[in-house]
Amino acid sequence: MAEIYEIEFKGGRKEFFSNPQGIILRIGDYVVVQADRGEDIGMVAQIGEPLIQQKKPGKRKEIIRKATQEDMAILRENKQKEKEAFKLYKEKIEEHGLDMKAVDVEFQFDRSKICFFFTSERRVDFRGLVRDLAAAYKTRIEMRQIGARDETRRLSGYGPCGRKLCCASFLTDFVPVSSQMAKDQKLSPTSSKTAGVCGRLMCCLLFEEQFYKEAYKKFPKIGTKVTTEEGDFEVSEINIFKQEVLLTNREGNKLRMTLEQVNKLRKPLRRLFGVKRSKAKGDNRRSKEG
Repeated sequence: MAEIYEIEFKGGRKEFFSNPQGIILRIGDYVVVQADRGEDIGMVAQIGEPLIQQKKPGKRKEIIRKATQEDMAILRENKQKEKEAFKLYKEKIEEHGLDMKAVDVEFQFDRSKICFFFTSERRVDFRGLVRDLAAAYKTRIEMRQIGARDETRRLSGYGPCGRKLCCASFLTDFVPVSSQMAKDQKLSPTSSKTAGVCGRLMCCLLFEEQFYKEAYKKFPKIGTKVTTEEGDFEVSEINIFKQEVLLTNREGNKLRMTLEQVNKLRKPLRRLFGVKRSKAKGDNRRSKEG
């Protein structure tokens, strides 16, 4: 079976390609590949069998050649042209009075297509804008509306953790992140600390959700009554990392205990309630038989 190659293009866009010519490639190499109409250029991001599980059905496009010095020169020239096109793009949006935000411009390697990315809260009639852009560049123009997360992926950046944004480094699909996930992790869904660069809830809340769910199963719920030598208390706070529970009584006195200590105090109650439940079930059975 031929190896599968994941090629990364501008803006974090990734696609799978085959290498029927058996060109020797390494991660980080630039390659010229088949596009829908013409040729494009990208960087080898991953190689090998693990990609088989991720591949989508259908015929894959092919890698044409490893990028030459001439190809890299064209890539650099395209990047400069993209900057110039972005400036014109913003001017034309303002000229037409359109309610849209210019995000990025991407030239296909052979310049047979230019894609203009934008965000907007509503549908935009950009036919006049397309006519102006087509007249300026004499090539196929594609307008693509994207969301806040896709915008952040294209522009890239770094998160509060100091690492490159997940959406710009390894995420291939966006999974919805709900406010309940933040609440499960004892975080405020409206806090700036839980918001990513895109303004939406951070994707890492999704990664850690299962860990928090499993960790909280070991702890008593908030409000659970616990009887200690100092009297009756209720669970008011939980710290899963320190394995501690904060107890509070009616007078507002606080008592901090380890999870192990709290569980030892709760075991006699579990046995007591367990006996009562078993007796109740037995009485119910006898009454039904009678």
